[in-house]
Amino acid sequence: MAQTAAQPQSNNPLRDPQDRRLPRIPAPCALVIFGVTGDLARKKLIPAIYDLANRGLLPPSFVVVGFARRDWDHGVFEQLAKEAAQQHARTPWREEVWARLSGNIRFVPGSFDDDAAFDRLAATLDEMRDSHGIHGNAAFYLSIPPTAFPTVLKQMGRTGMASNERSGGWRRVVVEKPFGENMETAKQLNDLVDDVFTAEDVFRIDHYLGKETVQNILALRFANAMFEPVWNSRYIDSVQITMAEDVGIGSRGAFYDATGTARDVVQNHLMQLLAMVAMEEPTSFDAAEIRTEKLKVLRAITLPADIARDTVRGQYLQGWVAGERAKGYLEEDNIPADSTTETWVALTLGIQNRRWAGVPFYLRAGKRMPRRVTEVAILFKKAPHLPFHPADVEMLGNNQLVIRVQPDEGVTLKFGSKVPGTAMEVRDITMDFQYGEAFTDSSPEAYERLILDVLIGDRTLFPDAAEVEAGWRVIDPLEEAWAGVKPETYRAGEWGPRAADEMLAREGRAWRRA
Repeated sequence: MAQTAAQPQSNNPLRDPQDRRLPRIPAPCALVIFGVTGDLARKKLIPAIYDLANRGLLPPSFVVVGFARRDWDHGVFEQLAKEAAQQHARTPWREEVWARLSGNIRFVPGSFDDDAAFDRLAATLDEMRDSHGIHGNAAFYLSIPPTAFPTVLKQMGRTGMASNERSGGWRRVVVEKPFGENMETAKQLNDLVDDVFTAEDVFRIDHYLGKETVQNILALRFANAMFEPVWNSRYIDSVQITMAEDVGIGSRGAFYDATGTARDVVQNHLMQLLAMVAMEEPTSFDAAEIRTEKLKVLRAITLPADIARDTVRGQYLQGWVAGERAKGYLEEDNIPADSTTETWVALTLGIQNRRWAGVPFYLRAGKRMPRRVTEVAILFKKAPHLPFHPADVEMLGNNQLVIRVQPDEGVTLKFGSKVPGTAMEVRDITMDFQYGEAFTDSSPEAYERLILDVLIGDRTLFPDAAEVEAGWRVIDPLEEAWAGVKPETYRAGEWGPRAADEMLAREGRAWRRA
């Protein structure tokens, strides 16, 4: 059963918690990574840990514990972890930093259904309470297939590893998406994880929320007075949220064919982006206040009256991407020849509240598109009256505010300006802000920020159970309407099916060239 949360560790009495000049550093603790041999751990989690250590953001008493079905000892795991950090770390390599980390790396072999292995893991954490001074604090990162979540959670419940009371410190769990396969399974998983851990100790991770540019949506909106007066249906014509990937499904064939684009990225990443764009201003930058405002938006989302007309599903065919031949989805490994799973989706959604009534939110996401880009485009209404000759404004479109999440992180403002010369010709120009040019520090990887937040206990950037379920309230009716319907096709290297262009053209709009 869920345990009462432990009291926070005492803070440094010489430090003022309001002093923002000093970095946030967690209390002594352990990070246990289940599935430590997978791509996520090797390419993201271990490099992020090294980068945090390199930036001086981890406590001296910090331990990394790997758990996987491998016949390794601590030395083998430490060497593999070092190679992963060297290959994928963002910050420069420093042997002295790794030397400090390497002495605190442990490995526990075992499978998820092996009671003895979990008993050894629990004993290892108990031993390190004294040997490494972690005070019983530990976070568990489930870098494993979603089907394995219940087994691992039940093992942690059985051994008492999830108990704050038993450990004498805090115990937290990080759960990767997709969180459930639909509303029913999401609720079942919510009930299980909240039963094993306390609700406040569950961190449902969406790595998009750790990106600097996503967090900058809140800064852009609420730290500046110029945007709020026009951030509503009186001035905004429509909002387009695009997540384009140039890659295919790679080695994820079996998983992807059972999931599809809507469940894989729309239910989580794109819904969170929509919520941050559309939410009302919170009373404070507190985790609970921000989640409250996001949840209001997610619950106000309305589906199109005619799903077949105002949504489009696509599946890529053979084509060319970045000058290389790309095979079609049905030719990928582990994909049935008659699969109707979508690799591309476009939705028309509304938000039923006073601020956004009548403003369509167009969401599109897909694989094997011309290039990788994620952005949010706010398209403003055209001026109600133009005192210029029609020929002079032929090149003038909608004003746009574009937030580029990745790559080339930044913000673009597109507006009309006079072309130099004797005629009064007006056309669109852009003002560009790029993180790489405006700031001397490079943006940290999303997992750096999110791992640090977990260890500190800051839940601001982590969706709660209600947000996850609100996302499924949108996706489940769509999946039901799409069942058995063959998706439209598009060639690899194109921006999606032609039907998606027609969907916007019926309303006199067009997709922004991302």
